[in-house]
Amino acid sequence: MTAETPRPARIVDAHVHLWDPARTDWYPYLTPSAEQADLDMGDVSAMARRFDMSDYAAEAGDWNVEKVVNVAAATDWFSVDETLELDRRADEGGGPDAIIGGLPSTESVSESIEALDTQLAASRFRGVRRMGADRDSLPADEVLDALAERGLIFEFMARPDQLTAAARGLRNHGDLLVVVEHTGWPCDDSEAEYRRWQQGLRAMADVGPNVMCKLSGLAMPLGTMNAGAFTPWLEYAIATFGVDRCCFASNFPVDGLRGTLQQLWQTYSTVTAGLPAEARDKLFAGNAERIYRC
Repeated sequence: MTAETPRPARIVDAHVHLWDPARTDWYPYLTPSAEQADLDMGDVSAMARRFDMSDYAAEAGDWNVEKVVNVAAATDWFSVDETLELDRRADEGGGPDAIIGGLPSTESVSESIEALDTQLAASRFRGVRRMGADRDSLPADEVLDALAERGLIFEFMARPDQLTAAARGLRNHGDLLVVVEHTGWPCDDSEAEYRRWQQGLRAMADVGPNVMCKLSGLAMPLGTMNAGAFTPWLEYAIATFGVDRCCFASNFPVDGLRGTLQQLWQTYSTVTAGLPAEARDKLFAGNAERIYRC
């Protein structure tokens, strides 16, 4: 560590996956025989391991991670069960501190709302992401309204070329807090993809102050945790959304396919070394605390 790249005083990790591949019903894509094509991630064997709060703490080392937010990873309706189980486990101590649950594929609006209300039994439940084949599309307007009425977050993960259409669909939902996952989820580091990503990210930012950007998930498409590779993506995202609408997250153990957790926090720290301490605290901790109420 050098004087030019001071560590943030504290971290709230806004995106982790606490899972156990032994739960083959919940995480079938983590089994050795699973078909990985749908994940578009290549060989995922290195992340197909049990990952709990003790593993996270060991891998974070002496980086001061105060809180973590678990994001749904169990398939479809199992994501609802995952929310409830993780909340019960957190009651016994150790975290997570907030939970983004799942919005399963359903045949009706009423079933989607039932999934929300079931997860409200978990005290750390803060919102949902879509699960299943339709994860990159918006839910029905009635479901988005139900999320807003319940004070819940909608987390959205879609490729850059899908963000502009999604932005149009969100314009009439100014009361709904939306988080764009994985920095807009670029496919690769090509110049053409970067331009598509810029356009899509700008469209989401222009929806309004209710849309946030989670700075995560870049190690996979960029194929590295090198700070130089991350810099143009992170700097554009922060400039586009503003410091008050962004938060850092690890996406571990998934991004662990490209490096260690400590390397990732070091990269984030290096890229933001020139920002004022107050801005860095917002990006590393304060904004996530506010967004996820933890």
